[in-house]
Amino acid sequence: MPIHLTNPERRRFLKIAGGAIGLSSSVSRAADNADADPSGEQKSKQINNDLVVVLNDTHIGERHPPDSAVPSNLRLIVEKLTQQTSKPACVLINGDLALKDGQPGDYEHFSRLAQPLRDAEIETHLTLGNHDNREMFYEVLKNQRTVNSPLKSLHVSVVKTRHANFFLLDSLKETMVTQGTVGSQQMNWLAKTLDEHAEKPAIIVAHHNPRLGGDPLHFPGGLIDSQKLWDVLTKRRHVKAYIHGHIHDRGFAKHRGIHIINTLATSYVADPNTSTTGWTSIRLDGTGAALTTHTTDEGHPWNGIEKRLHWSNT
Repeated sequence: MPIHLTNPERRRFLKIAGGAIGLSSSVSRAADNADADPSGEQKSKQINNDLVVVLNDTHIGERHPPDSAVPSNLRLIVEKLTQQTSKPACVLINGDLALKDGQPGDYEHFSRLAQPLRDAEIETHLTLGNHDNREMFYEVLKNQRTVNSPLKSLHVSVVKTRHANFFLLDSLKETMVTQGTVGSQQMNWLAKTLDEHAEKPAIIVAHHNPRLGGDPLHFPGGLIDSQKLWDVLTKRRHVKAYIHGHIHDRGFAKHRGIHIINTLATSYVADPNTSTTGWTSIRLDGTGAALTTHTTDEGHPWNGIEKRLHWSNT
């Protein structure tokens, strides 16, 4: 079942969308209503319906000291997001939420760190990675579970925004197994749901990288059924991009007309000389998206760098 980190009063904005759980258009209406209060004064926290924020690889552990880098990075990012004068349409946290093998205390610690997002009424959606444990994840965050899941055994959902629909996949093959998979059941759901939501550009979000010629890293720990997935995606012209984490690095590629976006890890990197930690903001419009890299080290040369992606019509 999908889990969405929302306050109870905000959960009315979740509805069934073509058999999948997603944010309804009520979010846009809420943003319109937030522009001004009855006195005519501007409210401090408007929703920017064109902005989506992506985090991944938080790797929160139960026993991390409060001042160690991993929880501190997530705490810093959450603080920055909640202090902005406008809030994003949603935040996507794309897998490997837990440190190693998805212990209950990991998810409890993660939930505490993410609590300010709920307090600020910032819609937050989660996916799973190879360091997560699906059963423990559901057990600890059971109060955030939604009903009528499209796939009861997998964590999938559709998140609707003004300019694009985000399809959140569950690429967790098995806890502590580096490779990921989509699988035939999820592949069939994705094809059907993409066809039902062809009115806007589609962006696929999964923790694992595709193992394709268009990915310059071709990281072998990625999706074992990448080619089958790409066959499904490329048959549908409204699919424009695929967002992943897993590699703990940053990069942009393209394969068979679909952008591949490798987003920064929040927690740590293998080699700080070649990469860094941070998060990604995506500003959408009718023709594409502008992706901005934000680094936890504000002096890093990647901080504030923008990459513009244009949606192809073919």
